[in-house]
This record gives sequence, structure tokens and C-alpha cells, in this order.
Amino acid sequence: MPTFDIVSEVDVHEVRNAMEQSNKEVGTRFDFKGINASFALTKENEITLTAEVDFQLQQMLEILRGKLVKRGVDVKSLSEGEVQLSGQRATLVVTVQQGIESDIARKLVKQIKDKKLKVQTAIQGDKLRVSGKKRDDLQEVIAFLRELPLDIPLQFNNFRD
Repeated sequence: MPTFDIVSEVDVHEVRNAMEQSNKEVGTRFDFKGINASFALTKENEITLTAEVDFQLQQMLEILRGKLVKRGVDVKSLSEGEVQLSGQRATLVVTVQQGIESDIARKLVKQIKDKKLKVQTAIQGDKLRVSGKKRDDLQEVIAFLRELPLDIPLQFNNFRD
């Protein structure tokens, strides 16, 4: 029986490279001269932006987004936190989301079932497994999910006959 997995994954190595390129650009840009602004990878999936004011953080975020797009990382996977102001410092934590959260997974399962396709969908941790008797049904599910306006990027992998 043909199956495939629906996942939401980001290449962490590409995120790290984009962050390092953004650090270099901030160091060479004229509007950031004399300002202690930087990007730092605090955890596996968290990037901390530090600058002097909120406006500079927004500029840095646009630089990071541009570098991520050039490296093929979907910017929908970024989740911005609140700007923390403390004295002469402003920090912003940006989380790179990995996997499909359970509430979004349940919504996807419900939407696939409402479509009345002859497929079974199962939630397996942070991914969805879709199986059906015909390959055409699975391809119809992929086409349907690509048209949905979602806040997370979806990839379809592990397609087996």
C-alpha cells in the first residue's frame, strides 16, 4: 500500500550558515558602524538578535530573512518572540520551528478527511503518515495540502509504493 510522510523540517546547517552570513553583513554595513549588533545561535533552533534599539533589530531580521531565502530555507518556519529592552540593549529571540505541532496535525487530518479521499492519515510524533490504495489518491492529497494557506512549511517525503 503506497504511503508518504508530511513533515515540516528545516536544514539547521543552512540556518547556521545564513546566520553567520548575516553577522558578516551587519559588521560591514554602514548603518551598523560603531553599534554592537550581532546574531547568536543560543540553542539548536533559537537565534538571538542583539542591538541597541528595536529599529535595528527589525533591520537585522530582514537581513536574516534574505539570507535564509537565498539558502532555500522557508521563512514561514521562523517564529519571532517579543523584543526585550534592557538599558542600552534590545534582544529578540527567533525560534526556528521543527516538526508539526499536534494541534496543527489534527487540523490537517480533519481537512484531509473532510476532502473525502480514500486515504488514511495517522499522526506519528511530529509528522503525519498518509497511506492509501492508489498512488493517485496520495498525489491528490499532496496537491490539496500545497493549496492550503498554512503558517508552517510542509515537505512530503518517504514516498513508497
